[in-house]
Amino acid sequence: MILVAVLLCGAVAARAVEPAGLAFGKDVRPLLQTYCYNCHGGDKHKGDVKLGGFADDSAVQADPKLWRTVLEQLGDYTMPPESKPQPRPAERELLITYVTYRLDHLDWSKLPKDPGRVTIHRLNRQEYNNTVRDLLGVYSHPADAFPADGGGGAGFDNNADTLFVPPVLMEMYLKAAGEVMAGAEKGKLLVARPEGNKAKRQAARECIEHLAFRAFRRPVEAKEVDRYLALFDRAEQRGMGFEEAVKLAGKAILVSPHFLFRVEKDRESNEPYPVSDYELASRLSYFIWSSMPDDELFDLAKKGTLHEDAVIDAQVRRMLNDPRSKALAEYFGGQWLTFNALRTTANPDRKKFPEFTTVIRDAMYDQAVAFVDSVFREDRPITTLIDSDYTYLNKRLSRFYGLPDVKGEDLQRVTLGADHTRGGILGLGAIHAVTSFPLRTSPVLRGKWVLETILGASAPPPPPDLPKLPADDAVTDGLTFRKRLEKHRADPACASCHARMDPLGFGLENFDPIGRWRTEVGGIRVDAEGRLASGETFTGPAQLKAILLRKKGDFARTVTKKMLAYALGRGLEDYDEGPVKKITDELGRSEYKSSVLVAAIAKSYPFRYRRNGS
Repeated sequence: MILVAVLLCGAVAARAVEPAGLAFGKDVRPLLQTYCYNCHGGDKHKGDVKLGGFADDSAVQADPKLWRTVLEQLGDYTMPPESKPQPRPAERELLITYVTYRLDHLDWSKLPKDPGRVTIHRLNRQEYNNTVRDLLGVYSHPADAFPADGGGGAGFDNNADTLFVPPVLMEMYLKAAGEVMAGAEKGKLLVARPEGNKAKRQAARECIEHLAFRAFRRPVEAKEVDRYLALFDRAEQRGMGFEEAVKLAGKAILVSPHFLFRVEKDRESNEPYPVSDYELASRLSYFIWSSMPDDELFDLAKKGTLHEDAVIDAQVRRMLNDPRSKALAEYFGGQWLTFNALRTTANPDRKKFPEFTTVIRDAMYDQAVAFVDSVFREDRPITTLIDSDYTYLNKRLSRFYGLPDVKGEDLQRVTLGADHTRGGILGLGAIHAVTSFPLRTSPVLRGKWVLETILGASAPPPPPDLPKLPADDAVTDGLTFRKRLEKHRADPACASCHARMDPLGFGLENFDPIGRWRTEVGGIRVDAEGRLASGETFTGPAQLKAILLRKKGDFARTVTKKMLAYALGRGLEDYDEGPVKKITDELGRSEYKSSVLVAAIAKSYPFRYRRNGS
């Protein structure tokens, strides 16, 4: 595990010491006493970082979360503060080497093993729409009228803790159920008919049992079918025809908690236990497809073989090859990479940028989805997300970007060759637009995006009452926006955070607020040079991406944590560090193949286990 700390401090190519030979008491504690204990030793614990209580090499084992914070702050030069004595480069490097090695060699068997807190998971809007599509062939997106789902832990709207059920939603569920049944494909609903010797009631039972099994995503008991069959009986008594009476029972199924929620049953156990194969089928399908399991997953669950590692590997490959896996790119990728904001909060000024039409905006969004989808569908290394030799364009978008013409309105793959400015997510207009202000770019927002989204490091919120930066990038008094930003960074309250973010954002300054390439602003050449805290410099997106690719271990850990949180539908906790480490290691051994990432998550302890209660 090489954290973002190493990027920001400039790790040397060859270590002067052997990590395994470093000892806490002999090598580390004297440095902590010299540089850290004044603020973080004894009764002092600024920032809730307490270092004085550790005595030996079990320190990191005792509190890995704390030492991960220490590692990041050492690497990005936020600790010790500039006003305090600074460790020499070799001393800082020794501390980073020691903590990195110890975090990499934790004995996870001595740490708590917990699959996480169980929260019943309501289908969010996308999951509802996709489920009724696959269940009954309804493509009308009835859940689009539901209240918006809030983002929870890790920023995803499938977080179970935030999927509440306000009273107005229950009314909408009832209305949507009627619309779905009215538009249901007969072949998916009426799997039996009262023909020949088969009576109406028997045919209705077969239809209801088939629908309930697939809607509840598990076998149904006879008494459950009887309750819905009673509705059929009453409808028939009132003179309804066979089909309408079955639809009435189906409407009741669609407002059942067993359909609206992904219900997992508790067992009589005080210890964690594996989920059932049917529950695992739902976890897999809603992870990769944002929809219900298909017949093959149901069949494997019925056989009791779905939980086997080889079966999961094969199913992950099959499911990623299915067009429904586009949901992973759109809902996971869109929220993690934030390009979903292109259709909501992104707001380029239409007077200054009249070329940014709704058509271009939608093409940018589709381009981002298509690119992320290609990485997972084609089992490319996840590093392809950082840089690639291809992208997706149509005629309008290619002209908008100033690239060679592409024929037609449909997106198609375009090879970029040796041009590394447009490949990967850093070359997407969607990313440039959502990390800009209406009238200008923002190196701060873009740098923060790279820091958090790609490298997994956190940036604190700005302190209150800071002077505002100008709304546009016009040259004023001979000063470019960059020069004005550098003056802003001179404020001690701003300097430490801006030193981490701004250089990364400067590397993307050739992209204007709507993603077009530019070489000057107001007649002055764009300065796209960035200088990291280590002193390393780069110019432009191609060189920035080259630096990021050298830190693919950091990126792998970031993607793993984000995707695991998305797959589980909850924020990650301290006890998830072991599974994250295991998944990241497996990903690295595979040369970062995307299917290995998805399969390793599907086989992970928190994905396959649960516990009772909260």
